[in-house]
Amino acid sequence: MKKNYTKTGRSCKVTFELPANVNAEKVSLCGEFNEWDPEKNPLKKSKDGSFSITISLKPGRSYRYRYLVDGERWENDWSADEYLPNEFGSDDSVVHI
Repeated sequence: MKKNYTKTGRSCKVTFELPANVNAEKVSLCGEFNEWDPEKNPLKKSKDGSFSITISLKPGRSYRYRYLVDGERWENDWSADEYLPNEFGSDDSVVHI
């Protein structure tokens, strides 16, 4: 995960990435920043099979998120800032901005 803050500090561009060994056709970034909607932030697949997306988030808070792989499998981010338990018996990835 890469974080780039604007000069004013009012926004942070965060690049979320999944490596090629996730073995997926499509991946969506779902989290508190997009109401967990898998349609809002699909990741772009690279020629090497990895996935990435860059979105802007507001600083001063933390966001829970996960990846939805091929519409059926949830994956956490291996480079998350933290992991917190969720109501489904697994963990959510957390990014601190």
